[in-house]
Amino acid sequence: MSTSASTTRSARGPELSVVVTSLLKGVVYREAGEETWRDLLAHEAQVRDTVALLGLQVVVDEGDGYAYLRSQPEHERDERVPRLIPRRELPFDVSLLLALLRKRLAQSDSEGGDTRLVLTRAEIVDLLRVFLAQDAGAAANEARLVDRVDALVRRVVELGFLRPAGRDALPDGAGSPEGERAPSGDDGPADARRFEVRRILKAFVDAQWLADFDARLAQYLDVAAGREDGAPGTAAASGTATSATATRGTVA
Repeated sequence: MSTSASTTRSARGPELSVVVTSLLKGVVYREAGEETWRDLLAHEAQVRDTVALLGLQVVVDEGDGYAYLRSQPEHERDERVPRLIPRRELPFDVSLLLALLRKRLAQSDSEGGDTRLVLTRAEIVDLLRVFLAQDAGAAANEARLVDRVDALVRRVVELGFLRPAGRDALPDGAGSPEGERAPSGDDGPADARRFEVRRILKAFVDAQWLADFDARLAQYLDVAAGREDGAPGTAAASGTATSATATRGTVA
């Protein structure tokens, strides 16, 4: 057998199949499977070529230890190839929580120490309180405010940007089936439940977006305050998660 034929067969072996299949199922984390992660790095060129046939590209962050697939840029895509990864428009409140979590992640990184950011449910409520309190109903009823935050947290867990950090935590790569309640975190008082902010959030809310964060916060407050005047529950503008002018985000 020629060297060329041997190399081709090796590149098409089970390791490549496992890596590509894992990426198609969701985010691949180094901490969740060292072997799959090693195979990804070893066959990265072949992985890129394989997913490109499907109109996708692989993004690998070796520093933070994750990889995921996204659609090729529009100018590179063959329009005959159906889009496998739909773009999902996120409601105002979900976009707001993602923005606040991303800023907390940046603050944590700047302080050094543990690379994992874990927040309690009470801390997440406090992050959102000043914004959701613009809603007259939430401001008048603490229980209603907390219920809204719990719903937002469940949605962000489903999106993969938060992970319950207690003993009931889901394994990496696992999600909550649509319609089922995600685990709430560790046992104990509700406000003490803990959630880890997944570092892949950095890939969807980038540094340029954070540079305009203060302006975005004022924009969020304006939109939230507008609800008291009968405005809809979600912002009217739409855009991508990295757009500095969007008040709603989209996840590809």
